[in-house]
Amino acid sequence: MPYPYRHADAEWRAFLADARERMDLASDNMAYNAIDGVFRAFRRRLTGPQGIGFASVLPAVPRAIFVFEWEVDAAPVPFASREEMTREAQALRPHHNLTPGNCIEAVAYALRRAVLPAPLARALAACPQGSTEFWRTDADPSDLGPRFG
Repeated sequence: MPYPYRHADAEWRAFLADARERMDLASDNMAYNAIDGVFRAFRRRLTGPQGIGFASVLPAVPRAIFVFEWEVDAAPVPFASREEMTREAQALRPHHNLTPGNCIEAVAYALRRAVLPAPLARALAACPQGSTEFWRTDADPSDLGPRFG
């Protein structure tokens, strides 16, 4: 059995904790909602093949969240300012969404702590211009890189 499936729960818990702590959120539910919103904001800008290529480098549970309820035939929209895309993420489930303004950076931090840099760079290179900037984080590079696998 491949490592990502055998250890999916541990990888997910670490990803969730990284995002939750970076956003200073009180619960896993709040962090999940933010992660889901950020993934949806990013995938709106991708074609189906680009999105599947990106998702293929994610750990198992984030990969499932990324593709859940995705209308893959929808026409991609252009990248916008980080503020506008943050508002998109914050608009998911608006009646109980406490997603903070640093949600994209926080999920980017969790992502970059969960995946190898080279496969992520290849996946982002196959995505539209703006993709690499979307997943930018100001974190210390020595704090990044996968802890599993």
